[in-house]
Amino acid sequence: MSGAEEEPRPVPEDGPLEVLLAHLKHTRGFDFSGYKRRSLERRIRKRMDALNLTEYAGYQDYLEVHPDEFPALFDTILINVTGFFRDPEAWEFYAEDVVPKLLEAIGPDAPIRVWCAGCASGEETYTTAMVLAEALGTEAYLERVKIYATEVDEDALNQARQAAYPANAVESIPPPLLERYFDQGDQRFTFRKDLRRTVIFGRNDLTQDAPISRIDLLTCRNTLMYFNAETQSQILGRFHFALNPWGYLFLGKSEMLITHAELFRPVNLKRRVFAKVVKPSVQDRLLPFTTADADGESEPAMEIRDGAFDATPEAQIAVDVDGTVVLANSHARALFGLGENDVGRPLKDLEVSYRPVDLRSNLEVAFAENRAVSLGPVVASPATGDARSLEVQITPLRSGQRVLGASIVYHDVTRQRRVEDELETSKRELEAAYEELQSTVEELETTNEELQSTNEELETTNEELQSANEELETMNEELQSTNEELETINDELRQRSLALNEVNDFLEAILSSLRIAVIVVDRQHRVQIWNGESADLWGVRADEARGQHLFGLDIGLPLDGVRGALRRVLTGADDRVDVELEALNRRGRTVNVTVTLLPFGVSADGVQGAIMLTAPLDGRDGRDGRDGSDGRDGSHGSDGRDGRDGSVGRDGARGDS
Repeated sequence: MSGAEEEPRPVPEDGPLEVLLAHLKHTRGFDFSGYKRRSLERRIRKRMDALNLTEYAGYQDYLEVHPDEFPALFDTILINVTGFFRDPEAWEFYAEDVVPKLLEAIGPDAPIRVWCAGCASGEETYTTAMVLAEALGTEAYLERVKIYATEVDEDALNQARQAAYPANAVESIPPPLLERYFDQGDQRFTFRKDLRRTVIFGRNDLTQDAPISRIDLLTCRNTLMYFNAETQSQILGRFHFALNPWGYLFLGKSEMLITHAELFRPVNLKRRVFAKVVKPSVQDRLLPFTTADADGESEPAMEIRDGAFDATPEAQIAVDVDGTVVLANSHARALFGLGENDVGRPLKDLEVSYRPVDLRSNLEVAFAENRAVSLGPVVASPATGDARSLEVQITPLRSGQRVLGASIVYHDVTRQRRVEDELETSKRELEAAYEELQSTVEELETTNEELQSTNEELETTNEELQSANEELETMNEELQSTNEELETINDELRQRSLALNEVNDFLEAILSSLRIAVIVVDRQHRVQIWNGESADLWGVRADEARGQHLFGLDIGLPLDGVRGALRRVLTGADDRVDVELEALNRRGRTVNVTVTLLPFGVSADGVQGAIMLTAPLDGRDGRDGRDGSDGRDGSHGSDGRDGRDGSVGRDGARGDS
């Protein structure tokens, strides 16, 4: 806010943890100073370990930079472990004994107010609603009951407001109650809407916020155990204020309240049900001491009266309205060192008037207000003997409407005080022992709930890992199946490759046996096949020619002479074209050849390529004695035969021509 100074933060007195807690309180309004320190440190450390942080100061810096860490921290500190009908025996006693007595005390038509403090995600709140609805009937419940459910964790409150729970959360609800009070949806059970309207959820911090008043039933189960003893006392004081005189308090199994007997008395300690102790108002206790007018009494009667007064076991002094000592029995004389001469003297002149307690001012109060005044206990130290604890009571003495004087009685409560002191000491020791025991039990319960929460997290992680493992197993089986399919395909391809190789070898053998140069090109004039005769004729190896553009090869065949014919064959204009050309063989000698062009791969989409067959016109291929003959013996150049058998070439020429 502009123009206004920010309220200064309180500076914690010690330690980095206190600095962190002060930061949480200042920035988020959460006061964790009343929580048990060991449990609080353990929960915060859990978040720090998850972030690989070792110092509280570093974690505070992380919170300032990453505000989304606050919800994760609060979820870790505020352990929301709960359930429907948790501790079934306790709920059974609650339903069968506590609720009927409460309904009888409230009356048949009065409203019923319930407070569920620390309600977490709402399971125990709706359990309370079901118990009351069973005891009252649905119609009476809707008319009379109002349930206030409070929690400091907003996320838990939002979950409780939805009143929808998965199937595993409602397993502890008896089937008849589940059918009667829940509507089943898609994998979730929802508490009945008409009954849900009787429950009001709200945020309330038990350590800071004011309690809800005029409560008949108060449930706060396994919440107090997270706080230290001082904070527990403050919260229980608020609970005592909140409850009606006939109200009941229902706690968790680790919370006993043995050291708070002045606030709550156990109804059933085993089931952790307690009733409110109603404190009586302080009243002055008056113990009048009056005497009748002694006029006309006989002397024996007066002697009996004096003897009885003197034999009274308590020290007693009587003074008149003017403050003069009239009587002092033997116990008073022995206790305060009074003699016979002191009787008849003004009280103010005697030491007993101010020691062990001031009598003069209190006598004036007794006379003025006409009531008994009680003092003490006070300690008197007689001349002989041990110190005594005395309670002093000053009672006005009247005769009709006339004040005669006052009786001062000293009750010796030394033994009583000693017993009370011993009892108080024993009580304090017992309370300390019980507090230690309760703290240990609460610590164990806290640890148990933390372990339960961790176990649930581990179960969730285990389920996720199991699901991931199943997915990996499925993928592995799919990969194995795919691998088998690939192996089958590979085997088929291997068989086809072998067959193709055989076909290629067979084709190569055929092409080689033709003793004709065979060249195959595609539509782009790239060489696809170049047989051995082509290599012998033109001097270009098959690996050099294959894939090359036909018209880019440097061979002795004048390719321009076949360009037009090749185009007509590839376009499908002609089915066959024969061309005669004069060419140079690989040795540079002139040879006349005939080139035959044929299409292949003819389909509706066109021609895939062309086959070019080249053969010498004179029967010679120009190889000139490739097989060792020089042609002078009359052999043909094409097959090396010598013509002595009278054979002639295709054109009728003899082999020696």
